[in-house]
Amino acid sequence: MNLLLWHVHGSWTTAFVHGKHRYLVPVTPDRGPWGLGRARTYAWPDTVVEVPLHQLVSEDVDAVILQRPSEVDLVDALFGRRVPRIYVEHNTPKGDVPDSRHPMADRDDLLVVHVTHFNDLFWDTGGTRSTVIEHGIVPPTAAYTGELDRFVVVTNEPVRRGRVTGTDLMPRFAAVAPLDVYGMGVAGLALPDVTPHEDIPQARMHADVARRRAYLHLCRWTSLGLSLIESMAMGMPVVALATTEAVAAVPPDAGALTTPGDTLVGAADWLMDEPQAGRPPSVRAREVAGTRYGLDRFLADWDRLLEEEVCASR
Repeated sequence: MNLLLWHVHGSWTTAFVHGKHRYLVPVTPDRGPWGLGRARTYAWPDTVVEVPLHQLVSEDVDAVILQRPSEVDLVDALFGRRVPRIYVEHNTPKGDVPDSRHPMADRDDLLVVHVTHFNDLFWDTGGTRSTVIEHGIVPPTAAYTGELDRFVVVTNEPVRRGRVTGTDLMPRFAAVAPLDVYGMGVAGLALPDVTPHEDIPQARMHADVARRRAYLHLCRWTSLGLSLIESMAMGMPVVALATTEAVAAVPPDAGALTTPGDTLVGAADWLMDEPQAGRPPSVRAREVAGTRYGLDRFLADWDRLLEEEVCASR
C-alpha cells in the first residue's frame, strides 16, 4: 500500500515504516511541522519517500495515517473522504481527566487507534470507532553493560514540561549518582550533577544509554515512553513511576515500579551500590520488551488493520 503520514513522532514512526508498504512523508523547504521529511537521527528504510507538500494531491494514496487534529482538514481538502483515514492517538488526555473528549469523538469517517490500553480507557471518543495497537520497537543493537556509575533518562522538553516529565524529581536521583538526560529540548537543564545531551542520533544514544547503571522513567503523565521500552530491550534494569501504562509495561521483577519517591530513590541507590543486583532484572526486562513490544507483532497488527480498513473502503 501507499501510506501517507506526517513525520511527527520519530520513535513510533521508525517502527511503523519498517513494514512492507511505501510510506509517503510530506516535506517543505523549511522542514517545518507540516513537512519535516525523512528522519535525520533515526534509521529509516528506502521505502520512506519524501513528497513535497504541494504535490500530495497527485499521489496515489491507499490510506492516511493522521496524528494531529489539524491534519484532518488538509486531508479532506486534498482527497475528500475517498481515502481511508486512521487517527493514531499517541498521548494521554489533557484537561478534565477522566472526562476528556477526544478531538475525533463522534465521527463516522475515521478510526482512532490508541497506542496503549490506558489511553483507550481514559479518552472519551464517543461514537467514533476505536481500537488499540500497542507499541513496537526496532530492536536496539546496543546491549546493557551498566559499567558507568550513572543513571540515565531519555525524555523530550523536560524544561518546558516540568512536572509532567518528572524534571523536579531528577535532583533526588542525582544526589545518589550523576544523571545523564538525553532527548530534544534538554540543553536548558541546569541542575546539579545532571548532564544534558541534546538530540543525538538514536544509535549513538542507545550505545551511551546502555553503559549507565539503570534507566529512570520519571514521567508522571505520559502515554508510554518508547525510550523506556528500548532501554528494557537493551537489558537495562529500570526504576519507574507506577503511573499510566508503565504499570502494565514494567513487571516488578524488571526493576523497581512504585509511586513513593523515597522507595524509588532507595532502589536506585541499591542498584548503584550492588551492580550485580541489576542482572536478574536486566534479563527479565529484555524478555518482556522482546515479547510484548516486538517489531513483528507490531507490524502484523498494523497490516491486519490496514487490510480491513482499505478493503472495507473499497
